[in-house]
Amino acid sequence: MTTTGPVPALADRAAACADRLRAADRVLLASHIDADGLTSAAIATAALSRAGIPVETVFKKQLDAAEIESIAAREYDTVLFTDFGSGQLDVISEHVAAGDFEAIIADHHQPSDPGDCHPDAVVDTDGYADFETHLNPLLEGINGASELSGAGAAYVLARALSTEGTDNRDLAALAVVGAVGDMQAVGGELVGANAGLVEEGIDADVLEEGTDLSLYGKQTRPLPKLLEYATEVPIPGISNDQAGATRFLEGLGLSLKANGDWRTWADLSDDERQTVASGLVQRAVERGVPADKIETLIGTTYTLTAEPRGTELRDASEFSTLLNATARYERADVGLAVCLGERDAPLERARTLLSNHRRNLSEGLTLVKERGVTQAGTVQWFDAGDAIRETIVGIVAGMALGTDGVDSDKPIIAFASTDEDETKVSSRATGPLVGRGVDLSVVMHDAAQSVGGDGGGHDIAAGATIPAGEESAFIEAADKIISEQVS
Repeated sequence: MTTTGPVPALADRAAACADRLRAADRVLLASHIDADGLTSAAIATAALSRAGIPVETVFKKQLDAAEIESIAAREYDTVLFTDFGSGQLDVISEHVAAGDFEAIIADHHQPSDPGDCHPDAVVDTDGYADFETHLNPLLEGINGASELSGAGAAYVLARALSTEGTDNRDLAALAVVGAVGDMQAVGGELVGANAGLVEEGIDADVLEEGTDLSLYGKQTRPLPKLLEYATEVPIPGISNDQAGATRFLEGLGLSLKANGDWRTWADLSDDERQTVASGLVQRAVERGVPADKIETLIGTTYTLTAEPRGTELRDASEFSTLLNATARYERADVGLAVCLGERDAPLERARTLLSNHRRNLSEGLTLVKERGVTQAGTVQWFDAGDAIRETIVGIVAGMALGTDGVDSDKPIIAFASTDEDETKVSSRATGPLVGRGVDLSVVMHDAAQSVGGDGGGHDIAAGATIPAGEESAFIEAADKIISEQVS
């Protein structure tokens, strides 16, 4: 086996994919619309362009039979799928067998069952549908939910596409943004194959790994807002309390403004940061915050060193949120442009979309709190109807998990209406639930198929599309599956 590349176990697969792409006259690249999908597409697009391979990039919010048919109709001989494709091999294999296109897949989701695929196009690898140009960590025993994301798979492919004088290691920063955006940080840190990507990014001088306050918004939020909105670890008198957060900071003797502008965490000196972190821990202890929660206040951070201080692009978490705010609002082109280094108009448009995204998430979370969730055995659920966009209802569900009235010890399922006669289903779990056996990928797939839909994803986060009106039957099936998983 080849042992070169950032993930040696995937080197042979990456080489086969790269060889196929180099032989193509041109490539159609299709990718998912979340932060992981956008960074996957950007990494692959950059690598193909650097290798002199013409590429056209398209985005799909879901890869169903109709979307795959539309891809086949584009009359490209070679199609590269990133951040999806493995779970749709049942349909893709039919087109490959028919000669509609050659497929290359760089994905991290669970592949289809070989028995559901065209036998002339796939083989069986440990129960997964597989073929020669299939780059997926699961096929080599690497966890696709926590050790390598879609962007990570695309990065492994990019490294295999390296040309003389261009090793593509600078793209590792985008791979880390994708992994962070895909919630792959285990205990706040990227592990497994992801850790190898971090190391390459550091070596390429595009990434910095450090230990810091693990709150969202350290680059851009004014200090009081940073603490007010830090609800991951609720601290009485500070979280959700702007005046309380301001009083706390003033009590530490900090200057909150400089030249009339609010200071951010990025503006603070190391000593000032230590003062705030120590003060937060002390306040949390005094107010009875559980020790395991307090420990999560400090975590591993990933900084994109080539980006300006005080911008969303400097922090991997903020960058991934910015990207989510583009493609989920039908502007994947904006997110791709930013990933590929364009600034000015694309970045300003992305920031406008981010502001709108934050408002929609806040309104969505308020809606869930007002309506509440319904308990159904081993699961809990809510139906947003058309009040929350189908593209963000999963994010809202994840934000709601563990808030007042929402049990963090049960997976949460969210429904949202679509433009067609279908319902979008999103589900979220927690690390401890996954540790007890919950696998939402199986839940979404099996429960959806039981009511005439389809789904999949990861153990901790997954989704499905089902016929409208089948929500109750879906919940009943999901409850039964989860009951068996945790029994």
